[in-house]
Amino acid sequence: MKQDIQRIMLAAARSLFLIFILYLLKTIEVGMDWDFSHLGVYPMEKRGIIGILTHPLIHSGFSHLFANTLPLFFLSWCLFYFYRGISGRIFILIWLGCGILTFFIGKPGWHIGASGLVYGLAFFLFFSGILRKYVPLIAISLLVTFLYGGIVWHMFPYFSPANMSWEGHLSGGIMGVLCAFAFVNYGPQRPDPFADENEIEEENIEKENFEEDTEKNDKEDTESL
Repeated sequence: MKQDIQRIMLAAARSLFLIFILYLLKTIEVGMDWDFSHLGVYPMEKRGIIGILTHPLIHSGFSHLFANTLPLFFLSWCLFYFYRGISGRIFILIWLGCGILTFFIGKPGWHIGASGLVYGLAFFLFFSGILRKYVPLIAISLLVTFLYGGIVWHMFPYFSPANMSWEGHLSGGIMGVLCAFAFVNYGPQRPDPFADENEIEEENIEKENFEEDTEKNDKEDTESL
């Protein structure tokens, strides 16, 4: 129980640290009257390459950041807690992969914000739980669907406002799905329902072999007398 609480707190601390960095950067940007939007992705131009690394850290305003805060915290916590053994690799792949895909498919302009990361995490958690067929992870998949199922519409230009990066959303979703398939055999797995029975059977076989060897040895000793 104590170990579970520690894992919950550690996952929450990682998520909160990320949120803290986002608010710190936005506060500095506003307080110093700077413009960090040029740290976003600008598709197919050299000046936009750095944004592959930095675009999730930059937001157009506090309202944009507020909109991403809760889903980013919840989804990243789910990743860090339930997939703690592979969470780092998945997080980085979604982060970078979203930026790379946006760089190639995005419309001209600066693409900023952690929305692509949110989409990537949501799609990973959904598909990973379904693929693994493990009840706790399937429950997370259903919860993600219930809470954020509606975001899928903002992956397409027809349903997205002109100033919204649907390309970033789509890129994040694609990376989430790819990671779910690529890591399906890594991390938490559904327990084998027959594992205990197999262990008992192996113990019985070992016991029978031991008894047979003992009887054989006793017989040989008797004959030698």
